[in-house]
Amino acid sequence: MTCAKLTLFSCLSQAVAAPGKLSKVEYIKTDSNQLRFPLNEELYNDEIFITEKAIQVMKFHGSYQQDDRDQRRPGQQKKYQFMLRLKMPAGEMPAEMYQVLDDLSDECGNHTLRATTRSAWQMHGVLKSDLKTVFSRIMNKGGGTLGACGDLNRNIVATPAPLVAAPYADARYYSRYFAELLAPQTGAFAELWLDGEKAATVESWKHDLDMDAIRAKMREDNGTGVSFPDKEEPIYGETYLPRKFKMGITVPGDNSIDIYTQDIGLVVMHDRSGNLQGFNVMVGGGMGRTHNKEATFARTADHLGYVAKDKIADLIKAIVATQRDHGNREVRANARMKYLVHKVGIDEFRRMVEGYFGEKIEPYRDLPPWKYMDWLGWHEQGDGKLFYGLFVENGRIKDDGEFRLKTALRQVVDAYGLDLTVSPNQNVILRNIDPERKKDIDAIFREHGVKPNESHSINKITSMACPAFPLCGLAITEAERHMPDVVARVDSMLISMGLATNVTMRMTGCPNGCARPYMAELGLVGSGPNMYQVWLGACPNQTRISWPYLDKVKDADLEATLEPVFAFYKSKRKRREAFGDFCDRVGKEAISKYAETYVLGSTKKSSLKPRVTISPETNARLRQLAKARGCSAASLANEIISLYLDNAGS
Repeated sequence: MTCAKLTLFSCLSQAVAAPGKLSKVEYIKTDSNQLRFPLNEELYNDEIFITEKAIQVMKFHGSYQQDDRDQRRPGQQKKYQFMLRLKMPAGEMPAEMYQVLDDLSDECGNHTLRATTRSAWQMHGVLKSDLKTVFSRIMNKGGGTLGACGDLNRNIVATPAPLVAAPYADARYYSRYFAELLAPQTGAFAELWLDGEKAATVESWKHDLDMDAIRAKMREDNGTGVSFPDKEEPIYGETYLPRKFKMGITVPGDNSIDIYTQDIGLVVMHDRSGNLQGFNVMVGGGMGRTHNKEATFARTADHLGYVAKDKIADLIKAIVATQRDHGNREVRANARMKYLVHKVGIDEFRRMVEGYFGEKIEPYRDLPPWKYMDWLGWHEQGDGKLFYGLFVENGRIKDDGEFRLKTALRQVVDAYGLDLTVSPNQNVILRNIDPERKKDIDAIFREHGVKPNESHSINKITSMACPAFPLCGLAITEAERHMPDVVARVDSMLISMGLATNVTMRMTGCPNGCARPYMAELGLVGSGPNMYQVWLGACPNQTRISWPYLDKVKDADLEATLEPVFAFYKSKRKRREAFGDFCDRVGKEAISKYAETYVLGSTKKSSLKPRVTISPETNARLRQLAKARGCSAASLANEIISLYLDNAGS
């Protein structure tokens, strides 16, 4: 690096602490030989599990080792199994790949699939002995898992609406493009799962990409050290990133991706003719935190600036390089890019990025207000075809008694060859549907006990939960299995209190925030067995983070905890003020003070008063006569009607 460039980067040595002892995962990555060791040895031994070092490497391959706590028995070995997460840029999956995954979930998994909050499918319950079979079948059908987990760029989410309009098409295209620009290049994946051979089918998302140009862009270095042209991993080097890295892309106004929670959030910017001009760029969002560690926190992204479309790849590389070289590799709990942005500030971070980018970043451009979009129900794509957004409670595709969603979805995919999109809100969108098939598809779901979206409460539709028990090793308490009961209880409470309002609710079994609870109007974060932190104050369009209201609330005390908050909202809200906006306006202290003196059960649904409709002319005459007599129009109307009825009955 030249003296001039050292001067440009002199601020970094002051802003970023000198390196100390690295976290143990950093040494594991260094020793892994680009994600090969010790997996290449442990996959073939007789054990039903892999060791901690192999677990860390396995994450990069798209899999976590888990233990089924429901099946644990004292004195017995843990019930080890594996979860696989697919790489699916923009959440898109061809029908043929879904059929393979559905088959594998029955042959080698736990007979369910899970739609994640990062627009991907997860398959649970895979035994170690079946891993190679599952990996190879997915790869040979045009799928993949490499990069779905681990310390690198993970699955890129995009607005899930399959509209043909240019902004939406560009959001999907650049999701695929950046998924490959930031894809790991190690040969370990093919070596371990395909015996070094190429997959039989190219990954589905690569079909419209110029892969030679993307590979050249990966290795292109502008003299700032943004890339390593001669290394196996030109973007990541030997140790990849300090921690997981998440990206999302959407169009102006469509916040279906929780854009402020992303490490990098991109907004496609078009002119009035629909031509892509460039991108607004946000940086530094993230949800994960640790209980009782104030140095860890959820954070919303800052506005970095705007970049023209022909420079966006260079800027993305520069942001990733900044995190790669200056992110915290000593304390893993503080390794996400949000902590780097928070530590140095957005202005200093921008200068750091510009050092790799090689030029100034333009100011962030104005946007219309954000709106939460779920894209559920039937919509026109814009090309004569329809798409259907199907609500999937907490993302779980399963058959359970008369509710046979898994069978119904497979039947629809088989019958009509429909491609799917997994949304960032754990729902499924069926694409490219001929309009004449609409009634048939509705009938298939109905016949399998899958209720139409509109039959669910709005609070149920907007709720989310992470998997938690029994498989997630980080879970402290229930989430997915308990959330339906909590939503029903809150709905019942709101009805009894006469509150017809939508409250966005999200629940996680631990503070890591996979279901993004800190962006919900009511966030429930596992803090102990059958206990949750209660978070309030976020907004319906997911642009403001919440704050902790109470810690360690027992599940049995949830109604008693929330009723005073809802009562305060009912009595003091402004016209059309959302629940989260109200909580943010009045604040924690005011809510706590109100709750101290509130009497449980004192807020009930108002009895509806009988109404009689009269013409405007009669109403005017009634009010005029009431004024002359010095009484209210209501009392006068009651007197007149009573006299009339008495005379009519005599």
